[in-house]
Parts: sequence; C-alpha cells; structure tokens
Amino acid sequence: MLNRFAPLVPLALVTLLFGCAAQMPTSQQQSQSPQFRDSATAQSASKRADYASSVLDDEVATEDELAQFADNKPYRLPVLADSILERGKSLIGTRYRFGGTSTTSGFDCSGFIGYLFREEAGMSLPRSSREMINIDAPLVKRNDLKPGDLLFFSTAGRGRVSHAGIYLGDDQFIHSSSRRSGGVRVDSLDDAYWAKTFIEAKRALAMAPVSTPATASSTVPATTTAMTSTTIKRQTR
Repeated sequence: MLNRFAPLVPLALVTLLFGCAAQMPTSQQQSQSPQFRDSATAQSASKRADYASSVLDDEVATEDELAQFADNKPYRLPVLADSILERGKSLIGTRYRFGGTSTTSGFDCSGFIGYLFREEAGMSLPRSSREMINIDAPLVKRNDLKPGDLLFFSTAGRGRVSHAGIYLGDDQFIHSSSRRSGGVRVDSLDDAYWAKTFIEAKRALAMAPVSTPATASSTVPATTTAMTSTTIKRQTR
C-alpha cells in the first residue's frame, strides 16, 4: 500500500511548499501595512508643519518690512493737518478783521491760514490769497481733497482769487469769512455759493519742513518761507 502512495508524496510536498510561499508575502504585507501608514502620516504631518512654518516666516518678514518703512519714511501730512485743524477749530468765533493776523486783532482769510501754518507746521505762507494761490504746491482735484489742503475762491467775480480756507474733510472747510458772518467759522463746499465760487485747491503741507516747532531744537529755526523756498508762479488771474 505504501508503494501505491509513494509517487504522491513529492507532489504533496510541492503543494505544501507552494502554499506557504504564496501566503508569506501577504502575511508580511499585512503586518507591515500599519507601519507603512504610520510612516506616511508622519511624513505628511511633517510637510504640513514645514509649510506652516514657512508661511509664518513670510508674514513676520512682511511685518518687519512695514515697520522699517514706517520708521524710515514717516507720513507726516495727516499729523500736521490734525494739528492745524484742531488749532483752527479752537479759534471758531474769532472776529474778522481785514489785515488781521493774530488772535488778539482778529483774522482775515489769509491771515488766519498763515497763522495756523506758521504756528503748527513751521511754514511761512505768502500774506495775501492772491500770492498764496501761486505757491508751487501740488494742485488737488476737488474729489481728491485731504484735510489741510488750501481752498481758493473767487468771491469778487471775474475769476480772480479773493478768498481762501482750509479743508476739514467731509466737504467742510474752516475759514475767516467776514465781519458780517462772524469771523472764523466752518462752511460746506456743497453750499451753492461756495461751490460756485470755488477755483482750485493746493496741498501746501507737501512743502512742510522736516522739523516743526514741536520737534525742532530751540537753537535751529524751524520756519520755512514758502516764497523763498519754492518757485512762485507768475500767473495773471
């Protein structure tokens, strides 16, 4: 009987070995799959962390650049405008006086502007509105007005400047109007009279000196004369 089954023994051994060889990789793959997934997850998390770190570095660099820009190139016009306008509003009700340039005597329109720019911005503007309109300062369109800009009007007709004020914002301006209207006051550019007589606007604060009375040394003059430090345009109006 053993002789009958002897030829089958090698075949049985081959089948057994083949089955073990076929199952071995599957078992190993199953045992290694969790480790592989854990490794892939760790690599993905590491990449996300590196990306987040690089984004954070970019944001910090941007903030540093902005801080450096602010330190090296301060934008002073709003600060000067605020000082001028706050001082001007504190003088509302000061009487009008033709040729006046002080709080004790009263102001005419150009005397009021000259007083504020001299005291708060260290600037000496031309005395009359006809000279003031000719300073070599940037012209400003009506829809681009900023607080502190000078406004010029032709209240006497013929298109020649005869009045000036300082823009406050929100289409309002402050000026020393007239004796009859109460001197220093606030009016609206949207008012039909002022809208009709408006000529142009200039950004005189662009000519402001680097040092102002509040920051300059007492031994160094802080006032800049607009007529001597800039070119006066000779225009016929």
